[in-house]
Amino acid sequence: MGVDQVLSRGEVESLIAAGNTLVVFQGDVLRLNTWADKHPGGSLVFQHMIGRDATDEMNISHSIRTIKTMRAYRIGKISGQWENFTPPIQGGVFRSQEEQDAAAAGLAALHKLDSASTTGYDSAYVSEDSSDSSVEGVEDAQMRQRLLNGSPKPQSVGFSSIEDAAFTKAAQDGLSSKETYIANSIQHNIDADLDKYPSLDAATQRDIAVKFQALHERVRNEGYYDLRPIEYGKEMLRYTALFIVFVTLLNKGWYFFSACFLGLFWHQIMFTAHDAGHRGITADITKDTMIGIFIADFCCGLSIGWWKSSHNVHHLVTNSPEHDPDIQNVPLFATSPSFFDSITSTYYGGFVFPWDAFAGVAVLFQKYTYYPIMAVARFNLYILSWGYLLSPRSRTKGKMWWTRPTEVVGISVYFFMFFYVCLWRSIPTWTSRAIFLLTSHLITMPLHVQITLSHWGTSTADLGPAESFAQRQLRTTMDVACPQWLDFIHGGLQFQAVHHLFPRVPRHNLRKLQALVRDFCKETEIEYLIHDFVAGNGKVLGKLQEVADQARILAACQAHMAATGESGLH
Repeated sequence: MGVDQVLSRGEVESLIAAGNTLVVFQGDVLRLNTWADKHPGGSLVFQHMIGRDATDEMNISHSIRTIKTMRAYRIGKISGQWENFTPPIQGGVFRSQEEQDAAAAGLAALHKLDSASTTGYDSAYVSEDSSDSSVEGVEDAQMRQRLLNGSPKPQSVGFSSIEDAAFTKAAQDGLSSKETYIANSIQHNIDADLDKYPSLDAATQRDIAVKFQALHERVRNEGYYDLRPIEYGKEMLRYTALFIVFVTLLNKGWYFFSACFLGLFWHQIMFTAHDAGHRGITADITKDTMIGIFIADFCCGLSIGWWKSSHNVHHLVTNSPEHDPDIQNVPLFATSPSFFDSITSTYYGGFVFPWDAFAGVAVLFQKYTYYPIMAVARFNLYILSWGYLLSPRSRTKGKMWWTRPTEVVGISVYFFMFFYVCLWRSIPTWTSRAIFLLTSHLITMPLHVQITLSHWGTSTADLGPAESFAQRQLRTTMDVACPQWLDFIHGGLQFQAVHHLFPRVPRHNLRKLQALVRDFCKETEIEYLIHDFVAGNGKVLGKLQEVADQARILAACQAHMAATGESGLH
């Protein structure tokens, strides 16, 4: 197979069905089988790109030098505009060439029958070119047949969530009241976004992608990726000052105030760890990883590897209940009615987040538990960090093999210095130790609120594989407006919409870049979501209350059905 050979959609599908990791990049088909396990950002990011045109995702996540190495993985080209498959990890099913031929032959035979009144098939849904094995024809025909039969929906061949919800709505007589309620709630969210955002037709989404690629080229050419060392110099002075005050007050026995400054140190320095995790400081993966390990693991006791593993996936499938680990917080929080159906997490290897009695109660009060839980969220990050480092997921092959053992050493040193040297040896009483421990960790609460602020109040609807990268990111991410002099408190996280479009841009350039993103949104008619800090918190609390209300209605309907045998949904 030559690298200049044009591959049909059917050929790409059959290669994926055979277990190949194929993505489309700048018109080329790349086979990334050998690279996936060595990828410093984790293999899951590849799995969410299989069968898709990943040009935008790859361009904004890699340097020009890395992009040039992609040519070595070419196995062919595509002709014309590529129509994305749904990746296997997201439910897409891929067929071998034999299976495609059999399906095409079956459709051809059915097409010859006078089936208008007996099968429900329409000739418009049968591909003219059966040799290319039109997946669209198979999908539509199969869905129509299942609708006629009233049969449960199996895993789809590249179905988007729009089609899933449409099927559910049409066949809801065969579903339980719970399934119907959840499906209709999800469909309501989808319909709201379809009304609000540009059309998903190929021409519109392609136009958005072309304009975004032009914007990215401008961002690169105008130096937005260039580091401003003086800004990080200022950051280091602030971090150093906070740490010195913490140590000085600790030695003087002013434990409460010492704990406050230690918490402020953690809060501020983790912004730079975030930049390092995105290779937004030196743009060199080895150097930025070392910076990230020093700050996150050694100074803060948190695994930068865990953060990168989850955060890279979060950037690709933002706000997807099944795939984005950043919103998988059941039983404490639910930001989508999808969680009412005990979702299976692809990030956590098929772990099921059960919608049980505890979740059903806890979510009803999530608006009120949000801030208290954010106040102690740092303790959960310790658990997640160690859970990651002790799991096979943390083992990195290739030139970054050293990251896992280095992280283990770094976090071990942190735990020794904080819990033994600081808490046990430097503080004399159990009461003072408890106050110091809680105070230092509670002070970091604004960071955890900031992290959730830009996503928990936005859409969780899946508009399917046809949606462009830029529209998806802007639809699921919100910026926070603040005066420039407060930027150091938010640490660049207030520009999350801008950051999700250009994650490697150093945060000190994001405010300037925001103006270009606003212009892009106006040109493409994509809403740019931005609120001040108070209004943004209101959006999050409102979303938590909305989902809690949906959970309350569902519980009431189930109780009504148990008592009367009727759903009560009407």
